[in-house]
Amino acid sequence: MKPSPLIDAHDEARFGGKAGKLARSLQAGLPVPPGFALGCTHVEAIHGKHPDALNFLRQAFIELAGPCAVRSSAIGEDSQSASFAGQHLTLLNVRGPDHVAPAVLQVRESARTDAALAYRRKMGMDETPQVAVVVQRMIEPDCAGVMFTRDPIRGANERVIEAAWGLGEAVVAGLVVPDNFVLGPSGDVRRIKIGCKDIALRSNPAGGTIEEAVAADLAEKPCLLDAQLAQLSDLAARCEKHFGAGLDLEWAFSGGKLYLLQCRAMTR
Repeated sequence: MKPSPLIDAHDEARFGGKAGKLARSLQAGLPVPPGFALGCTHVEAIHGKHPDALNFLRQAFIELAGPCAVRSSAIGEDSQSASFAGQHLTLLNVRGPDHVAPAVLQVRESARTDAALAYRRKMGMDETPQVAVVVQRMIEPDCAGVMFTRDPIRGANERVIEAAWGLGEAVVAGLVVPDNFVLGPSGDVRRIKIGCKDIALRSNPAGGTIEEAVAADLAEKPCLLDAQLAQLSDLAARCEKHFGAGLDLEWAFSGGKLYLLQCRAMTR
């Protein structure tokens, strides 16, 4: 029972929607960080402390050669009708092979909280969650955030981008007032509103993340340049070509390179 290379984890019934879309993104040549996926059966074997499942997980982590992000990919998650955004756990900067199995189990348990189970009932889903997991090489962003390929409120054909310094979780968790950029479908910049990005989330050398104060001259400086906005516009077009209109993307720039961290359908 070996983890699957992420590019091969396209079976959403086995690996969940998040892994499936990342696999298809890799197959399409989109800039997704390398990683592997654990199917629901493998996650349950880890929960049961099956020796082979634990050994194969440990070896796959070592071969990935670096700190990793461990993300949920439950069956039914990131679908057209249910996102589970903010409910299923993501663990960032998992640094050692002894820490990856406990991280997988934390992700598994996050699907069994009262809030997650109540959401399943609300969506009319089976109350027994089936949790798959994605493990990816950790990206250390200069800046990161989210992008909606259609206006999430009005549905207009515009790209809406929110961005901050450091890890994009600062945007998702509402720790800062992010920069907001609105682009037309051809990439023209229509609106810019600069936020107050006085905190950045960074990787902690000991594992996990830490909050760092952002220098005053950077806190209210745009964290994306025109060339980076053009790259994000191109990424939106490429993703919509493969997955259709109306996507919720997570992205990061690190060392001048753009990475796609997540791609899912927008839900309201």
